[in-house]
Amino acid sequence: MNPTISLSALSKRYGRAQVLDRIDLEIGPGVTGLLGPNGAGKSTLLRCLATTLAPDAGRASILGRDPADAASRTEIRRRLGYLPQDPGHYPHFTAFELVEYVAILKEHTDRRERHREVRRVLAEVDLADRAKTRVRKLSGGMRQRLALAQALLGEPELIILDEPTVGLDPEQRMRFRALISRLGESRTVLLSTHQTEDVAALCERVVVMNHGRTVFEGTPRGIAEVAAGQVWLSDEPPAASRLFWRTADGRYRTLGHEQPGAVLADPTVEDGYLLLLGEPAEAAA
Repeated sequence: MNPTISLSALSKRYGRAQVLDRIDLEIGPGVTGLLGPNGAGKSTLLRCLATTLAPDAGRASILGRDPADAASRTEIRRRLGYLPQDPGHYPHFTAFELVEYVAILKEHTDRRERHREVRRVLAEVDLADRAKTRVRKLSGGMRQRLALAQALLGEPELIILDEPTVGLDPEQRMRFRALISRLGESRTVLLSTHQTEDVAALCERVVVMNHGRTVFEGTPRGIAEVAAGQVWLSDEPPAASRLFWRTADGRYRTLGHEQPGAVLADPTVEDGYLLLLGEPAEAAA
């Protein structure tokens, strides 16, 4: 089966800053998580995949088409759903009116069918009871779910989500995971997130970016195994490591070399992710 997304040496520069540095990547059906620190190039990569930004160099194939070609780019846009990191909202529209407006832009021309589709996606994100509420009166989490509803219009084959769980409370996040898991059974979902627990719970595959490059591609279990033999629990804070924190049970969890009096712990996705980042992770800690 051909991949949904195939990239070869994809590059993008802003002034002197190399934001994407010769990215080679293939993504197929299912749910793929994109992890990385701020400034890693995740949003720029997603914008290129959503065809809202053109790369400076390299080749891309999205849904079997070349986004550099105008006609192919239009066809790609018909078949994808995109939730940007900062979705724009028209505050005086109702939730229904805003999603319908986007549906019109996505060429849903039959009014009856369009209204049915708008009601469907609002129900998918648990906003059916807010259809007549003006956007300005919605909470931040509700606005995020409204933006997700727009991305689901037309049951797209490719769904690109940039930080989709921002502003969601734990119950909403659980419902989001259930929805994305279901969507990933029949299409390709690529989501960027800072939440390693979302990756562990949702994603069949994970890509880690740093400094505009991919530094890991594999499964959540694979990224956890990066930290195998390097996660330690101790009763006292380590003297020779900056990458540690105090856990809820009062012990200290340390990443890296063995600590005196410490015992090995099972690694998590977060442990592997932090070790992959190296110095940026230590600075953050």
